[in-house]
Amino acid sequence: MRVSQINWCEFCVDLNSATAMARGASDGKLDALATFRDSPLFSARERAALELAEAMTYTGRRVEGEFLARLKAEFDDDALVELAALIAFQNLSSKFNSALDVPAQGFCRAPAAGR
Repeated sequence: MRVSQINWCEFCVDLNSATAMARGASDGKLDALATFRDSPLFSARERAALELAEAMTYTGRRVEGEFLARLKAEFDDDALVELAALIAFQNLSSKFNSALDVPAQGFCRAPAAGR
């Protein structure tokens, strides 16, 4: 969802919100994604994953040094590869859908975009 918010993909935010809620995510947590660093709703592991999502999505950011060490403390190699692949896929699909202005389909109410 955070990648979709950053890439302005209304369709992806809508679909991913519905998926997250079906898997037990709360409205409050979804609404707090854009401010995850300051929210007590997220664990250190979740913050690391969201920070990776932002680093892989915003142009000009890199994953290196202390941040890479924090990621490796939270995720084993297999989990980190899977997480990076999912983030890369979400970047592809959300940028594609956003470029074609694919609208939300009403799967879920969309949380605040917060870029």
